[in-house]
Amino acid sequence: MRAFPKASSLLALILSLWGTLIFQSATAMDHGTSMSAANFDRSEALTISQAALGRSIDLVELRSTDGSLLRLEELRGQPLVISMIYTSCYHICPTTTKHLRRVVRAARAALGTSSFNVITVGFDVQRDSPQMMQFFADKQQISEAGWYFLSGDQENIDRLTQLLGFIYFPSPNGFDHLIQATLLNEEGVVIRQIYGMDFDMPLLVEPLKTLVLNTKTDSLFDNVANKVKLFCTVYDPAQNKYKFDYSLFIGTFIGFLCVGVLGFQLIKEWRITLSGNPDEG
Repeated sequence: MRAFPKASSLLALILSLWGTLIFQSATAMDHGTSMSAANFDRSEALTISQAALGRSIDLVELRSTDGSLLRLEELRGQPLVISMIYTSCYHICPTTTKHLRRVVRAARAALGTSSFNVITVGFDVQRDSPQMMQFFADKQQISEAGWYFLSGDQENIDRLTQLLGFIYFPSPNGFDHLIQATLLNEEGVVIRQIYGMDFDMPLLVEPLKTLVLNTKTDSLFDNVANKVKLFCTVYDPAQNKYKFDYSLFIGTFIGFLCVGVLGFQLIKEWRITLSGNPDEG
């Protein structure tokens, strides 16, 4: 008589086959994701990012955390800093945003609280809803005016990332992408790309300072004051912040004064020497 396997052995065999199928399926999915991640080449990403310099960012409509629509053209008239993140990122994007918060606060302390705007945009369309962007902002303790946390549909995110020269690929840990902050001038044109999770503060603040303090106004006094601020607003690496150092202006003024006095004395001596010569003819 033919013996049949015990029920326990049969069950073990079924579970083993099922586990093998699950493993192969997971391996295939992971291989597909890795193939996407393998498409990310840092040097190529940098080339694409730098190609965005001089490009105008327009015709992009995003959604604020309260659900209202915001067209990026509405933020023109002041410099704009753009940071791209995805909210399911557990380390890099939060750390980058916290560092950007320190830099932005230092810049506003030196240049004025309303001197420029900042937007943080979630590029993961499937997850980065207005609610998730608000949650992300709260986690980074950012609530100041002039800093917007935005999300968008696939069409607008695709257009924005293309214009910014920002590329990203799915990876086993989320997404592979450059850590990039983009600076736009008051006309919405890309003028600087800043890279890194904890970039040096002057890399962003120096071009911001030039944009803010070189803005022409109808007041001659304000224009002169801005020139003085531009010259005297300097970075203090010991304290990692910007400060007004009017001693530079005073020292320069005294230097020009000394040169003027010396020039006056030279001209005076020259005229005395000329007056001592006999008249020609």
